Amino acid sequence: MTTTIDEIRDNFALLDEWDDRYRYVIELGRTLEPLSEAERSAENKVQGCVSQVWLSKRIDRDGKGEPRLIYLGDSDAHIVRGLVAIVLTLFSGHTPKEILGTDALALFEEFGFRDHLTPQRSNGLRSMVERIRNDAREALASAA
Repeated sequence: MTTTIDEIRDNFALLDEWDDRYRYVIELGRTLEPLSEAERSAENKVQGCVSQVWLSKRIDRDGKGEPRLIYLGDSDAHIVRGLVAIVLTLFSGHTPKEILGTDALALFEEFGFRDHLTPQRSNGLRSMVERIRNDAREALASAA
């Protein structure tokens, strides 16, 4: 069973201590599907992250409406892998319009990431979100 963003939000709310929240984020990272060596390419590497982060995208065009963007992701850092898991939970499997209509940064603010992540990790998180938003814009433009 896959975790939803609402379940992550609820679990975060139950954890009062940031050490527990960090452990939870790391645990979420362990749920990511493995990324193949071929997907660990320069093209999939997210720029702006201190740690190495890869986002592999495919577009699911099932012919029943808008295409959906499906992502796999990974990082070489445990906490960042968990952040990737949260980003993918939020965006993967959604349409470009849904992606562009989602305020990920407000969610991360709600989770308290701005106050508890290093500036470099916060920048990396923004870079991941911006990469996915750019993919959504491109998918919309190519569908028009």
